Amino acid sequence: MMKQFLALAPLALLAACNSQPTADPAADDGANAVTPAPPQENQIPPAPEPTQPAHILSLQGLGDLRIGEAVPATSDWQVRGAQVSDTCLVLSSSDYPGAYAIVEQDKVRRISIGQRSSVKLAEGIGTGASEAEVAEYFPFPATPHKYVDAPGKYLTAPNAASGDPALRFEIGSDGKVSQIHVGTMPVLGYVEACS
Repeated sequence: MMKQFLALAPLALLAACNSQPTADPAADDGANAVTPAPPQENQIPPAPEPTQPAHILSLQGLGDLRIGEAVPATSDWQVRGAQVSDTCLVLSSSDYPGAYAIVEQDKVRRISIGQRSSVKLAEGIGTGASEAEVAEYFPFPATPHKYVDAPGKYLTAPNAASGDPALRFEIGSDGKVSQIHVGTMPVLGYVEACS
């Protein structure tokens, strides 16, 4: 009998040590609350998702518009005024005066900023910049402007023919940027909105 007691005694002690009274959740005064572990000193918080500043035009787009994608349903970019075509739409946004977008086959194909626009490229180039300022960052080949005599011209990124989003500047008769376009060919090269 003594042998049985000695054999079971360690198990009884172990069970006694591990048992804790069950707390009544209704009577909890906070003494039994679990406190989260403090953050470790070397723990790096997750990086925030990169966002594009609202008034910066990039090869990806402007605001919530993305080149090659449909216009988001909640977007302020809307058809305003008469349209010449059902297959090519020109959109504008009250958030971006002086800017417009061209949509073909239900996708944004080009975004353009004009002289009334405060939108700029990340490099700080906007409408009104000199051709020399543009050439500092974008030494693109020039082609004659369809409607403006020299020094008017188009400066188009060499990769435009690839079908990837590309950049195009219109230089006016004063030698300054009159419009900046981002989009894909052939829409990037349109000279009158949808043509």
